[in-house]
Amino acid sequence: MTILHQIDPIALDLGPLQVHWYGVMYLLGFGLAWWLGRLRVRQGRLPGVDEQAYGDLLFYAMLGVVLGGRLGYVFFYAFDALLDDPLMLVRIWEGGMSFHGGLIGVMAAALWWARKHRLHFFDVMDFVAPLVPPGLGFGRLGNYIGGELWGKPTEAGWGVIFPHAPMGEYTGASMERLRELHASGALEAYARHPSQLYQALLEGLVMFVALWWFSKKPRPRYAVSGLFALLYGIFRFVVEFVRVPDAQLGYLAFGWLTMGQVLSLPLIAIGLFLLWLSRRSPTLAPVPATIAPRS
Repeated sequence: MTILHQIDPIALDLGPLQVHWYGVMYLLGFGLAWWLGRLRVRQGRLPGVDEQAYGDLLFYAMLGVVLGGRLGYVFFYAFDALLDDPLMLVRIWEGGMSFHGGLIGVMAAALWWARKHRLHFFDVMDFVAPLVPPGLGFGRLGNYIGGELWGKPTEAGWGVIFPHAPMGEYTGASMERLRELHASGALEAYARHPSQLYQALLEGLVMFVALWWFSKKPRPRYAVSGLFALLYGIFRFVVEFVRVPDAQLGYLAFGWLTMGQVLSLPLIAIGLFLLWLSRRSPTLAPVPATIAPRS
């Protein structure tokens, strides 16, 4: 039996102020990154850096995610709309964030922070990489709760019927009517892959377990960043086959190539290159932080 998506995207409604689940997911992602990052700082995974300095890095990375994610979405996916309406760039509440743009934003923030603290850029990126997947997973859960970025039609028993997706003559029907139709089996043909959950599993849970386990042992410079880029590129490229492309772009070539896949191919190449580069690179030895004795 398929599932009818009927989750309210608003977590808290205070009249003029509405808190969306998508925003809550962002906060959960940043909160977990803060906690995990402090743990790695205490383990000495970035020698010479204390928790206060890491807090600064996380703050700059948060700005990079938001600004880079929005700019990336507009320039990669909605550039024509930007030309028609330049103010859409700042209307973040209307939705539209890009992982690839957010990654560029985080890298820019990390580069600035690394130069300020006289650290190698990829030592910082290797430190940050295992902290990112939980945020990606929460973000995809936010997409699912919001009923956006759905997948292609499927006959699988776990298919989900998204009310905002095209449903032929039933498009735009009220939720009450959709419940009746779903109970009668009339909506089975409109079930779709919950591609958001596939991405939450792969980009969130699987990547986190792999990167956290891999980085528990000191690795050569570039290795952790390389594994992150390779895994994300592969997972995103594969899931795009069952995900509906952005309506304003459609397929770019061959009747199946999407912008998400085009942007993921360089990540796969960069990941392989960084892993190759790591073979002859130095390994940063952890220096556990010392705790001052209580007086």
